[in-house]
Amino acid sequence: MSRLPELLAEYAEVERALSDPAVHADADRARSLGRRFAQLAPIAATAAELDTVRGDLGTARELAGEDASFASEADALVTRIEELEARLRELLVPKDPNDSKDVILEIKAGEGGDESALFAGDLLRMYLRYAERQGWTTEVLDDEPTDLGGKKSVTIAVRSRRADDAVWAKLKYEGGVHRVQRVPATESQGRIHTSAAGVLALPEAEEVDVQIDPNDLRIDVYRSSGPGGQSVNTTDSAVRITHVPTGTVVSMQNEKSQLQNREAGMRVLRARLLAQAQEEADAAASDARRSQVRTVDRSERVRTYNYPENRISDHRVGFKAYNLDQVLDGALDDVIAALQQADTDALLAGESG
Repeated sequence: MSRLPELLAEYAEVERALSDPAVHADADRARSLGRRFAQLAPIAATAAELDTVRGDLGTARELAGEDASFASEADALVTRIEELEARLRELLVPKDPNDSKDVILEIKAGEGGDESALFAGDLLRMYLRYAERQGWTTEVLDDEPTDLGGKKSVTIAVRSRRADDAVWAKLKYEGGVHRVQRVPATESQGRIHTSAAGVLALPEAEEVDVQIDPNDLRIDVYRSSGPGGQSVNTTDSAVRITHVPTGTVVSMQNEKSQLQNREAGMRVLRARLLAQAQEEADAAASDARRSQVRTVDRSERVRTYNYPENRISDHRVGFKAYNLDQVLDGALDDVIAALQQADTDALLAGESG
């Protein structure tokens, strides 16, 4: 609770800033302040209600000496105070600073050949449908399809329309290896195959988050290609950006113009460099809390999709459900809620430990 006065002061300042018309002339600043306001508002509201109920309790106890009926009311107010204090403790747990950010998702086929690429396509559809259910917008930044309609690799940006609806807070748990167990369409004997696809979830970085020196970039252009390697463009519109200091490479060929592919590539590069910097900072902090559900090793198998049993299993928190068909149609709320709750529980345990 020691952080409460500081956060309430910040809430008042953000509220004051948002009431200034001049602030809204800068769309990026207004958006950032709006998101922070949405984060702080539940804390301020809960603290205000807690103060009110505590005042009511004092009054009820005074009146109970004159009228016994107020004793039961006092008991109810004590219970309400306990609930509000627990809620406030949960709200005051330090949040991931990226929770208010939008997300870049990279989905790549892994072991399993064509079946893995088809599964990568299924994961793409799952995330697109989930985003649609959430009211988010999506943009395909890069797409490498296969001859059978799967995805060798695909990169999408997912953005919220509202300041209080943070994408990263929900999609940050999707990074890792996703495994599928099913009978492939090409399997004539009806045998169940296991294959996998990798998902990389990155908070989308704004230019102010990551400073990139243009002199640190090597940019190559080449002709884009489609399924089977055939050329799909007669000009050198595909772009490969290499960040020389870190060796990070981003390739983009989805757009028809070199400029558009370069802009999309820079968005992905900034997101990767931000994630890399944060991982290094966490590793350097000896007392950094290691969440039980946040994946440090991105090769970790996080989830299994079992088609014969219509089962989805998340191995990090022991979540299991038998509605795989609905999950693949975008019904990810339950599994994401389980991951968020496990993360909150770990944070609360760390705060009290």
